[in-house]
Amino acid sequence: MGVKKRARKAWANQAGQMTVELAVAFPVVVAVAVIAMNALLFLSECAAFDRVARDAVRVHATSPAYGQGLEQSRAQVQAAIEEEQDRPYLQASVAVADGGAGRVTFTATLEFYPTLFGLGLKSHVFGVALPHLEHAASFTVDVYKPGVLM
Repeated sequence: MGVKKRARKAWANQAGQMTVELAVAFPVVVAVAVIAMNALLFLSECAAFDRVARDAVRVHATSPAYGQGLEQSRAQVQAAIEEEQDRPYLQASVAVADGGAGRVTFTATLEFYPTLFGLGLKSHVFGVALPHLEHAASFTVDVYKPGVLM
């Protein structure tokens, strides 16, 4: 048997190996890429959310209008956050708690729902669960010192 014939025979035995390896590895690569992309997107949205929430509390809650209650301040803060964070995979909520001694704590929560490279919300990719993630930021305001966050 010649060298060329043995080489052809060896190549013929391995002809479908690359296709099988691709079929096995492709779902794993896609799942890892989706998880990495969603993790980076979540971190980016958290950074933007912290800035937006701080600004919303600073503008709408630190110096309320005469007769404006906590619920009205909370609604204004939430509306300002939702206006800035208007994406289909994000949901924001704001809670307010009276801390006593003229201090009020606003807690803004961001819920992030995974997306498949921007093609819509997904909870599973190739059997890998993608749970929604939450991030919260709290800001305490002293109503006796307008404009001051603690």
